[in-house]
Amino acid sequence: MPHAVSPESSQELPALNSEAEVLPDAPPTTSLDTDAQSSDVEEPESKQTNAAPAKLDELFDDDDDDEFSSSVQTRADDSSQPAPQAAPKAQYSEPETLRQFYQRLFPFRPLFQWLNHAASPQPDFQNREFAFVLPNDAYIRYQSFASADLFRKQCLQMTPTRFEIGPQYSMNPRERKTMRSASSFRPVMKELVFDIDMTDYDPIRTCCSGASICHKCWRFIVMAVKVVDGALREDFGFQHILWVYSGRRGAHAWISDKRAREMDDAKRKSIAGYLELLRGSEHGKKGLGIRRPLHPHIDRSLKILNPHFQTDVLADQDPWQSSEQAEKLLNLLPDKTLTAALQKKWDSAPNRSSNQKWADIDTVAEAGNLSTLTTKQLVDAKQDIRLEYTYPRLDAEVSKKLNHLLKSPFVIHPGTGRVCVPIDVRRLDDFDPFEVPTVTQLLQEIDDWDAKNASMSEEERAKVLDWQKTGLKPYVEYFRGHVATLLKEEGRGKREREEAGAGGDPMEF
Repeated sequence: MPHAVSPESSQELPALNSEAEVLPDAPPTTSLDTDAQSSDVEEPESKQTNAAPAKLDELFDDDDDDEFSSSVQTRADDSSQPAPQAAPKAQYSEPETLRQFYQRLFPFRPLFQWLNHAASPQPDFQNREFAFVLPNDAYIRYQSFASADLFRKQCLQMTPTRFEIGPQYSMNPRERKTMRSASSFRPVMKELVFDIDMTDYDPIRTCCSGASICHKCWRFIVMAVKVVDGALREDFGFQHILWVYSGRRGAHAWISDKRAREMDDAKRKSIAGYLELLRGSEHGKKGLGIRRPLHPHIDRSLKILNPHFQTDVLADQDPWQSSEQAEKLLNLLPDKTLTAALQKKWDSAPNRSSNQKWADIDTVAEAGNLSTLTTKQLVDAKQDIRLEYTYPRLDAEVSKKLNHLLKSPFVIHPGTGRVCVPIDVRRLDDFDPFEVPTVTQLLQEIDDWDAKNASMSEEERAKVLDWQKTGLKPYVEYFRGHVATLLKEEGRGKREREEAGAGGDPMEF
């Protein structure tokens, strides 16, 4: 049931819970004056021209997560496994609903610490750009905040439908126009990020298309996270990797290791290129052309992906069931004699499944003179096909630029009402995007908990924070643990740098 907002709550916000208490603050700054930032506001197109009104939702695609983010709802193509049912937009985009969410549920403290890399405000957070998307679709860039408390106050005041996180700049983004030289204002640090979007799998998934997803095609995201996460940890040594559900059909990775944050565009581009094997719709025309022997990363990825190919691709997707689909498979085999023999076999038995057609490749190749491929060539060709249908399809452009903005964890997805929650990679196979709560569900859960525990003393009730009363609890707790681990290493690294700078031996007593 949707959360019912009482008349009183629209006039007076509920008492702050301890999530908002005594957030680390900075020296006093000028009051937040959004009008003073008018040059940073990009009005909805309907206010800019006399053309037909166009909302941000209709101009940009959310899970592409370019400098603007929004979403268009589309119909699920798999009626047996429908896409997540979104709450009516009027409910979860209402300013009062958003204000209740930011007031009672949003984890401002750990988000601040995650971006600040310390308990007290420092330039990592203070010079960080935030971009707000308001309920009227206005897009406000170059917002920055001296403290976590001021950031929280701005969210309560403006009730953005969502906000995006950009880089730390060489100066406060709000003061960039005071610089005499434009080159003095430049990005200096940001997490290395990756974006996996289900729409890039449209050429190979058969259950859904566009913004729609189901349990079957979500497995492509699971495969991608396993491969990318493994490479980032094993090949690059990164440890502080946060995976976040985009709220509808994708996932984002945020790498917070200091070494990753300080990378320039050239290094980011190199890592993106290292992981980029398939490039959107360019794949599948002439095969992948992967060199042999396989690179260790590709070899490891194949070992991860092979089981998924049998179950998630051949069985669940049945990608070559029709004759048109089967033609795609034949085009990936580099032997005209073999493909002609397979085509003849499939024409005579048109109802063969993808599993059977996959097995036919070996059977036909081994029968007489129906293939000119050597055993090794056939093995290589089948490896390429497995990679074609399982290897991650990354939006690499998201990863290459320091100044790229990406949707924040824990904001509300505008198309579904779901919260963009972290994904625990240790339990990746158990993560169900259909079970992620919506904002209206969460607010209702608070009301239900309060009603159920009305007999508790006021002192006992005060010990339970609002987010702990809801399905958001496991996601917030996971995020807090991730942040605590990051801060512990940041503190240790800072001490080591200070000791090295002082010329002392950290092991000397």
